[in-house]
Amino acid sequence: MVWEKGRALIQGDALLAIERPMLVPLRETGNKPFSRPCAAVLMTVFSVCADFGIAEPSSGRGVTSPAIERVFWGDLHLHSNLSPDAYIFENRMLGPSEAYQFAAGESVLSSTGTLAQLDRPLDFLAVTDHAEYLGVFASVAPLASSSTPAKHIQQRVLGSDVGARWAKYMEADQFQKARDEFVANSSSDPAADAVLPDSAVLALWQASAKLADRHNKPGEFTTLIGYEWTSMIDGNNFHRVVLFGDDAETAGSLTPFSAMDSRDVEDLWGFLEKYEATTGGRAMAIPHNSNLSNGRMFPALGSEKMSESYARQSARWEPLFEVTQVKGDAETHPLLSPDDPFADFETWDAGNILATEEKTPDMLVTEYARSLLGVGIATHDALDVNPYQFGLIGSTDSHTALSTADASNYFGKFADSEPSIERTSLLMAGRWSNAILSSSGYVAVWAADNTREALFDALQRREVYASTGPRITLRLFAGWGFTGEELDDADFAAQGYSAGVPMGGQLKGYCEQTGQLSILVKASKDPLGANLDRIQIVKGWMEQGEHREQVYDVALSDGRELREDGQVLKVGNTVDSQSATYANTIGAAELGTVWTDREFDAEQQAFYYARVLEIPTPRWTTYDAAAFEIPPPDNVPRAVQQRVYSSPVWYEPLEAAAGPDCRG
Repeated sequence: MVWEKGRALIQGDALLAIERPMLVPLRETGNKPFSRPCAAVLMTVFSVCADFGIAEPSSGRGVTSPAIERVFWGDLHLHSNLSPDAYIFENRMLGPSEAYQFAAGESVLSSTGTLAQLDRPLDFLAVTDHAEYLGVFASVAPLASSSTPAKHIQQRVLGSDVGARWAKYMEADQFQKARDEFVANSSSDPAADAVLPDSAVLALWQASAKLADRHNKPGEFTTLIGYEWTSMIDGNNFHRVVLFGDDAETAGSLTPFSAMDSRDVEDLWGFLEKYEATTGGRAMAIPHNSNLSNGRMFPALGSEKMSESYARQSARWEPLFEVTQVKGDAETHPLLSPDDPFADFETWDAGNILATEEKTPDMLVTEYARSLLGVGIATHDALDVNPYQFGLIGSTDSHTALSTADASNYFGKFADSEPSIERTSLLMAGRWSNAILSSSGYVAVWAADNTREALFDALQRREVYASTGPRITLRLFAGWGFTGEELDDADFAAQGYSAGVPMGGQLKGYCEQTGQLSILVKASKDPLGANLDRIQIVKGWMEQGEHREQVYDVALSDGRELREDGQVLKVGNTVDSQSATYANTIGAAELGTVWTDREFDAEQQAFYYARVLEIPTPRWTTYDAAAFEIPPPDNVPRAVQQRVYSSPVWYEPLEAAAGPDCRG
């Protein structure tokens, strides 16, 4: 561990430096080199091992093809100072431009005066500022920033009642008044004098979208255009990221639909339909933080909200689910998965987002991805459509304009959760302990090219996976004829595509099916990260109206095998909490297998996804404790097993499958 006060330092893979006097660690992970040759490892984020063997690319919009040869890493949920809550919580200067520069690998001075830089750039980024009062604080603030809009836009904002009023508040150093109005109006039915005219909203939105275009560099660094629809009903979280597959001219042709227009998600979907019909563009909505909705974000079968129309709209407009981010992990919950020893990971049992109601166990089923996938199957059985057939992604939801999901280089959610000696003892936004924040997450996308069109194609077909931070390479295919020989073949992925479907796909009853469903899965460690503990396959199905699940350990490191009781010896733990280091002397650099479902029932719908676990590594709070020579907080673990989740594959019996093609 190397220390220095008041200047920037770089050593090894440590890329956190400081300008103001502050004691900051330069991280030493104890990592060992990747044990097998891997192409473009260090500063390229796609780091695909040569033995994954992908075929040549081909053209086609939204078509699954052996052309998919690269995994691209990014963040689809990041806020800048154009988001009013980011501005309120001390991000006054870092706008979309700084966010794009940082994600592309440049160093940026953070809101607290720390020089921040990623150890590796991302491949793509969506800055998704809140649509509610987008850019208003930056427009009326006395202090200009890079995101201060042009004079003619400022004049439109200042010409409105709310803009003029907030400007006076800020001039008189009465920012709290403006803040209180924002909180009261942002997800409600505000009075007329609290609403910006559409012309001002559209101008602010167009300026934001043009910044994305300015930083878009196809093939090198892609910017996707989007915003957040921030609906809250009775204190419950209904938030969605709205993402466009288009350029600024197209995405900026309509005024963004905000929660001030409607807090009903069906109205948001109606806006997306109008957008596509009007512009010829493409759009989607991505729900997040269902774990703070107290079970209300996703209606279950039998609820008043769930109808065939609702289910079809959900399936159409929401192909993805943000399963991990700064406010906790939403794969599953220990009460839902009591037999899963890895279920309790970064779990938030914090009631709803506005803390107006405590959480009760009955709310959990429609809050967590695994059980919600089961709800989707049950709904399909009843309504012939699955509303929750979503792929799994991660993103940060950071409001600092800094997309960081690395535990050793974590900059938190708001400015008060950026690195400092006191951050783990502070409350984020005055509500939650900073210590319980998760240094998560990223989204990995298998796409033919690093362009808006190719990435959006992949997002729509769900050929994506979620990471809690590490850039683990993961491929998964499901089919009938895999033997295991594919794992070592040069055309590994080509065989996966030809004989099955990739993650995110639907596997329909095979016309001449004689065997059991099998899954071809392969994972490689993050080249700069920890070795792998294991690969697991999670299966879910419905039986007599009840959700059932089973977690299978299908590939284990260090020669471990399943015991007769079905249990597995733990991989071990090399973490030294005092120094926040670990040794990569356990685990494996790469794991892969073909797993066959021996309990496969051709008449029963089911979903399958992979969960890949790293060996234990220091949690970000442990890195902080070592850096600032303070005791680690006692409300969080000192070591964690970071992970990735593939998007599921869904199996449908032949009689339930639409059309003559038995593979979908």
